Amino acid sequence: MNREHIEQLSSDGWASFLASDLLPWVIGSEVDLGAAVLEIGPGPGRTTDILSTTFARLTAVEVDEQLAAQLSRRFDGSNVTVQHADAADMPFSDGSFSGACCFIMLHHVPTPEHQDRLFKEVRRVLAAGASFVGADAVRSDDLAARHVDDTFNPVDPEMLGERLLRAGFTNVDVAQRTGLFKFKATAPA
Repeated sequence: MNREHIEQLSSDGWASFLASDLLPWVIGSEVDLGAAVLEIGPGPGRTTDILSTTFARLTAVEVDEQLAAQLSRRFDGSNVTVQHADAADMPFSDGSFSGACCFIMLHHVPTPEHQDRLFKEVRRVLAAGASFVGADAVRSDDLAARHVDDTFNPVDPEMLGERLLRAGFTNVDVAQRTGLFKFKATAPA
């Protein structure tokens, strides 16, 4: 991520938006991620701050080595484990997690093929019946302008359901609102 993007995602304003709007919209009271949750792509960790108070055990997978190291130091001795890895190739056993989530990070995955490998890998590490939820921004000129010198590969929400089904998920639901989409999918029982 470029410097401006990191600063925005580290800000108190972003943390407030996550806590009061995005996470309640995506997770809400109807989604049960269980006690052992996987977070994909936490970046500077403002979502991790919130999720760590909600779940008994949280494992955050971050591809950026520097961000992963910073998060690991920050959450040392807590209920959060930080793993530096590509979420398309995770070092976890099949069925390791009771739920998984990702927030506004899929557009940082470099290609659609890499995104599809990530979906399949999340499916692999989820227990039977576990939910995978997330949200991302819809492609826009404004969003593209904030990703200068940065990876920018937005997911088409109209195609996401089909892609999650091909990755092995069931009960896929994708919903949109202005500028954003959310999804929920289930690992088959």
